Amino acid sequence: MAIQSNDIDSNKTLSDDAVAKVNLIKSDAITLDVYYYKAGQGLGYHRHPTGDQIFTVISGSGTFKLDDGTEESIEVKAGSTFLAPANVWHDLIDSGDGQLVAQQVTKQPAGMEKRG
Repeated sequence: MAIQSNDIDSNKTLSDDAVAKVNLIKSDAITLDVYYYKAGQGLGYHRHPTGDQIFTVISGSGTFKLDDGTEESIEVKAGSTFLAPANVWHDLIDSGDGQLVAQQVTKQPAGMEKRG
């Protein structure tokens, strides 16, 4: 097996339509993705029925929300690490300065549903 390696900074991309997501590493068991936000962008509430996600903020700041019947939120910044449990609605939103970069590791297969 070959070593899988990638660089967060060399893959940076931004999108006006949605938070830009770049996959850095993928195996049958996990993925590592990086999200690059423009000012005020959010992922939108969604959940992964069969896969936990662990997020770490690389730079910038934002708000992480969970909703499993009762909405909770925390303010996050560079170094913050937090869990989105399988099958729980969650969202990560840039604080509005356009500096939020966050990585997430997700168990595979996770599935994905957007809240309507």
